[in-house]
Amino acid sequence: MLTVHVQPNASKTECVGVHGDALKIRLAARPVDGAANDELIRFVAECCAISQARVHIQAGAEARRKRLMVEGISAQVLVARLCPHA
Repeated sequence: MLTVHVQPNASKTECVGVHGDALKIRLAARPVDGAANDELIRFVAECCAISQARVHIQAGAEARRKRLMVEGISAQVLVARLCPHA
């Protein structure tokens, strides 16, 4: 499980650090018709070199604060791959 705080409609998709107790991720997609959620899943899967099918939004699909379930990877490795400077 990983908690993220997303900022949709950014110039590029990137992890920018910590926001409270969550990772802050800027998304280069608008929050319309699930585009931002799709971009978040794509970004996490790409950073972790796993299939998009292994990344699920458990809670907060329509909110900025989301809880992700990423299968087959530990939380420490996940954070290190998403945001190596955090």
